[in-house]
Amino acid sequence: MSQQGYVATPPYSQAQPGMGGYQGGFGSGLAQPLYGHYGGPPQAFTPPPTAGMMKSPVSSAAGMPPPPVSSQFNANVQQNGAHSQRYPAPAAASASYGGPPQSPYNSMASPGPPPAQQLTNQMSAMNLGNYGPMQSPPPPTSSVGQQSFQMSPPPAMGQPQMLTGQRSSHMSPQMSLPQSPLASMPMTGQPIASPQMAGPPMGNPQMSGPPMGNPQMAGPPMGNMGGPFHGTPPLGPGGFQQPGPGAASPQGYQQGGQFGGHMPGPQPGMPGAFPGAPAAMAGPPQKKLDPDSIPSITQVIEDDKVKHVGQVLSTNIRGQVPPLVTTDFTVQDQGNASPRFMRCTTYTLPCTADLAKQCQVPLASIIKPFASLPKNETPLYVVNHGETGPIRCNRCKAYMCPYMQFIDGGRRYQCGFCNCVNEVPVFYFQHLDHMGRRVDFYERPELSLGSYEFVATMDYCKNNKPPNPPAYIFMIDVSYNNIKSGLVKVICNELKSLLEKLPREQGAESSAIKVGFVTYNKVLHFYNVKSSLAQPQMMVVSDTAEMFVPLLDGFLVNYHDSRAVIYNLLDQIPDMFADTNESETVFAPVIQAGVEAFKAAECSGKLFIFHSSMPTAEAPGKLKNRDDKKLVNTEKEKTLFQPHKGVYEQLSKDCVAQGCCVDLFIFPSQYVDLATMADVPSHTGGSTYMYNNFQVETDGEHFLRDLRKDVQKSVGFDAVMRVRTSTGFRATDFFGAIHMNNTTDIEMAAVDCDKAVTVEFKHDDALSEETGAFIQCALLYTTINGQRRLRIHNLSLNCSSQLLELYKSCETDSLINFFAKSAYRAMLTQPLKNVRDILVNQTAHMLACYRKNCASPSAASQLILPDAMKVFPVYINSLMKTAPLMGSSDLSTDDRAHQRLSVQAMGVEDTQLLLYPHLIPLHNMDVSSEALPASVRCSEERLTDSGMFLLENGHSMFLWLGQASPPDLIQSLFNVPSLAHLQGHMCALPELDNPLSKKVRSIISGLLEKRPNSMKLQVVRQKDKPEMLFRQFLVEDKGLHGSSSYMDFLCYVHREIRQLLT
Repeated sequence: MSQQGYVATPPYSQAQPGMGGYQGGFGSGLAQPLYGHYGGPPQAFTPPPTAGMMKSPVSSAAGMPPPPVSSQFNANVQQNGAHSQRYPAPAAASASYGGPPQSPYNSMASPGPPPAQQLTNQMSAMNLGNYGPMQSPPPPTSSVGQQSFQMSPPPAMGQPQMLTGQRSSHMSPQMSLPQSPLASMPMTGQPIASPQMAGPPMGNPQMSGPPMGNPQMAGPPMGNMGGPFHGTPPLGPGGFQQPGPGAASPQGYQQGGQFGGHMPGPQPGMPGAFPGAPAAMAGPPQKKLDPDSIPSITQVIEDDKVKHVGQVLSTNIRGQVPPLVTTDFTVQDQGNASPRFMRCTTYTLPCTADLAKQCQVPLASIIKPFASLPKNETPLYVVNHGETGPIRCNRCKAYMCPYMQFIDGGRRYQCGFCNCVNEVPVFYFQHLDHMGRRVDFYERPELSLGSYEFVATMDYCKNNKPPNPPAYIFMIDVSYNNIKSGLVKVICNELKSLLEKLPREQGAESSAIKVGFVTYNKVLHFYNVKSSLAQPQMMVVSDTAEMFVPLLDGFLVNYHDSRAVIYNLLDQIPDMFADTNESETVFAPVIQAGVEAFKAAECSGKLFIFHSSMPTAEAPGKLKNRDDKKLVNTEKEKTLFQPHKGVYEQLSKDCVAQGCCVDLFIFPSQYVDLATMADVPSHTGGSTYMYNNFQVETDGEHFLRDLRKDVQKSVGFDAVMRVRTSTGFRATDFFGAIHMNNTTDIEMAAVDCDKAVTVEFKHDDALSEETGAFIQCALLYTTINGQRRLRIHNLSLNCSSQLLELYKSCETDSLINFFAKSAYRAMLTQPLKNVRDILVNQTAHMLACYRKNCASPSAASQLILPDAMKVFPVYINSLMKTAPLMGSSDLSTDDRAHQRLSVQAMGVEDTQLLLYPHLIPLHNMDVSSEALPASVRCSEERLTDSGMFLLENGHSMFLWLGQASPPDLIQSLFNVPSLAHLQGHMCALPELDNPLSKKVRSIISGLLEKRPNSMKLQVVRQKDKPEMLFRQFLVEDKGLHGSSSYMDFLCYVHREIRQLLT
């Protein structure tokens, strides 16, 4: 706010108008559409009552307008969830951040009277962690019992302060960021508003438009529907006019039209950059803020591991929040699906649509129907009801599950989803016990477990015929590039051993999957490998416009029967094409050939396509180079990521209809229009693996690890999934490697153990706190030996009319999965700048709503975050730095498209790791211990010149060596006397017989085993050029392309929150 800092004359116990944003309802109702999630229709708000808004912290005035959000990154806002502080603007004089280092934030309240500090009224039962130095206005005099906190002595002015508040056993970290001088000092400093901020904190200089949209933002921020934003209407009586007695009235709030004055916006050319603040800060110089005092993801992860160590998670409690995805735990299914199958953004849904609208927390579930279970957990039970098939509700078609209530002595049951009363079939009848439960409750998985399978009847099969076992077709591009690089030889050699390991049903001797082989350049070669042949036979199809399969018998065979012929073929292929000069390839006809082969064999299956270049040969699906770096950071940038429609769109539909999944292994040496080529895999439940400038020596093993995992993973084919919900809410939006023909059926040609579908829910009526909310995910699929099955996952959630309950049961890792997928989808229809603004807006909005409705009143200079979301800002900032959302012409368009598409199918653990990599110190670990050393924060400050660190995010892996690494460490690992002797481009560690080498190699192989994708190890030395690549993964620091550090972002979000609350 402009001149004054928050002067505290009256005790902080009463909320004063104009102060912490607790005046009568955030200003008058906004006219602008609220940003629903990407693509949602804008909703308008009814203005809230202006009087009586100081409600109990948890009440959630229905219909409260979301506070207006300024959508540019202004300098200091905080984001969801970290204990943020108010920091100085990412400023100039690099106004260094805040005071002396404090004890890290896990130390909770210590005894001793507080030196006067700015506390929040409502610290009832609060635990305060020392979050950085505290400021000192007079202590609150409210009657609420305060806990005493021991803080550092009142700091010099301008220091940030953080507190973690504990409210009703629920922590909400609070922090205040550097602020202007305290009451006792002369008032000169600026509050944390960014230095150049002369006008009211909320508009930007370039922003004469409405506070919420950006100047360039014509459409509504999040959705592609709805008109432009209308600026905020002038204030109503409950607005910010009257500052409280003595409270520093936000000056300059005269509302010049649209939220008056201007603020600095992002620096030109910096994607998501914050307004820099080179102007000298008015007021005293800032001290440096200790980075340990802001919420740390590594600390949150460690605390969760300690909390759940050795525990078994029993799923018999409705709305139970599971351990984090980073924690190892064992699940015992007792009526709700394991979190391995289903996780939610919050386990307590708001009772009404108004509450949901008010808090802006997306309601979504991330479903991984085929998730792998650890060996110590029971595989899913298979229930077979014979000819009658599974028992379902007559009205809503939900499957029998623990939420069905048996009545009338067991003769009827009431559906938990639609409340319809159904007759129990005679064969299924069973008496009830004294508690109204069926006597066979524990003998029937579908009554007592959250996840189980039904054997499907003919009604669930295509054409009412049992399906044939699926097939795998290996399609190898034998053009000049692939032959010259040695790739074709590598693939053929590997397939000999890999085909022995095709997935098979438990207990089966061999796999039922059939195999076929095709090679191609600009024509296709099909191979007859029938077991009775002495030599394989090749048939060529050169008419790629009308694709057909030239042979039926002998193309798809059982590997064990035809092993000799197949070996013979795999030996011959590299030699057959050794002298080829053909460099042109086709692509769409190759997929078409696979679909035709599956049609002819009446089966579903998977195509493994190994391809190297853009398909430029004359044929359907021919592509041309459309990569244009001039489009980056313009309105048209989105076209770079939009696939070509036409041939490829039709191909996706044909593949899904036939149950043909496409996995693409691509080896480009230049632009290949991956946005289009990977479109079919991304709609058929497939994966795309990319190896730029492939070289057998350095990338061969990395590629083969991916291929082995991909061929061997457990998978279901020709799948259709439907998500049913109890009354009051429904599934409205779906993200994943899926195809949607209508609004309810999620179709996947195949679904494997790593693929997840994120489903968003919206209210269509009120929910009841007593009954809660139920979700049932039903997946119909074909097993690898050709049996049609239904896999059912059920989950029950709580409902509450108290927003505090919703915030308490949020799951940050699931939220960020949802935000990543929705942002990456929105990129196709909106400029990146809008997408980034929406992410910040919604973050600030979620946190402001918590602050207003759930936290104790406190100085506006404090950032107060829900405990469950305290690290959310780290993830959102990291998401905005990912290649797809960074408008930088240095980044390859194909790499950006590849990451955008791969995230769409990721589960919660994969997005968590991608956005916050593991950084593991290896130089000081105990080599005799089995455990993995604890990760440290992803920041350059954690690296040491004499250290050695391993960084991995599920897709990249680096071994970083400090320039002062001890020679004995280098000798033990690399068998060379010093760093200087190290060869460039090492991609594996030599196998040496010493404890350190063994330990490091076992850590690396353990991580490679655990992750869905292979990672190529890159060894980087401190200060070498390749180190730049490594540094972009240190997500708490400033990014290479002008993106902000976690600290700056936190300040920025905090500023946005304050604006929302004033």
